[in-house]
Amino acid sequence: MSAIVPVILCGGSGTRLWPRSRKARPKPFLPLVGSRTLFQQALDRCGDPALFGPPLVVAGEAHVPLIREQGGAGLRIAVEPAARNTAPAIALAAALLDPDDVLLVCPSDHHIADIAAFRAAALAAAELARQDCMVAFGIAPDRPETGYGYILRGARLDGGFRVERFVEKPDRATAEGFLAQGGYSWNGGIFAFRASAFLAELAAHRPGMARLVGESAEQGGWADARFDPAAAPWQAIKGESVDYAVMENTARAAMVPADLGWSDIGSWQALHAARGGDAAGNHVTGRADLLDCRNVMVDSDGPRVSVVGLEGVIVVVDGDEILVTRASGAQLVGKLPGPNAP
Repeated sequence: MSAIVPVILCGGSGTRLWPRSRKARPKPFLPLVGSRTLFQQALDRCGDPALFGPPLVVAGEAHVPLIREQGGAGLRIAVEPAARNTAPAIALAAALLDPDDVLLVCPSDHHIADIAAFRAAALAAAELARQDCMVAFGIAPDRPETGYGYILRGARLDGGFRVERFVEKPDRATAEGFLAQGGYSWNGGIFAFRASAFLAELAAHRPGMARLVGESAEQGGWADARFDPAAAPWQAIKGESVDYAVMENTARAAMVPADLGWSDIGSWQALHAARGGDAAGNHVTGRADLLDCRNVMVDSDGPRVSVVGLEGVIVVVDGDEILVTRASGAQLVGKLPGPNAP
């Protein structure tokens, strides 16, 4: 049987969880939920050799030292000469692996609470991928989230469903309608494809991208568990997500339902939800005193933080940087000057 090869997409600009996350050490490389970093947890989930082959990480040059530090010297890395979004990154991995391998594409910066459920979904997705389906994990929604794309399930398949359609990030009323109607899942950015099938779909829908990735892979080379694709053809690629390039175009889209305790940790509010809280919904990391507070999170790496009489507030102290935000406004953190400073 063909191997299931975890393909860990690793990157990030370090803006959404500023000031804890920075460009030099973005979200995947931080221990935000538990003692292991999100990147290490992604490796851990796929670490059973009875189920998965050795992983392949796709990342930029800036993150190679952190990947080696946290993943080990023998971990295979394909190093992108420039960021070109997820479709070229996945295509590069597919070009480097055996044509029959099943790529299990996993972001490096997500949190998954239920590892057993993840592995069960991965095995179901791999079976569909071996039939040349392009498989997305459909995350069970627990709220009318407007920050995620949605998947509408179609006809039942053995182990999953056909995809009726993909839906872009909806407004609040539309998201509430999706939950009321049922049959909709979040698109969590976790996928499974057979390598040759993915490359064939990419060639059908984005022939220019497929050609340039192929040239870059053919002209590149391995050294010390590191693959460097040729820079010239790679630089010419027009970046695009796998959703736009393949998933929304293929006639072979499928999904497996996945109730994983999943979070993309896309904001401080999302991190608070993943960490949980006490009876009042408060969570403290570091030194803090909270009095008459509800749903407050404090994360300090040194100074004591005292909060009195507030609700729905997040306070983060990282060195000489301090962030104070309403939880509901946490999505705007990346627009501040601080996260985007050189």
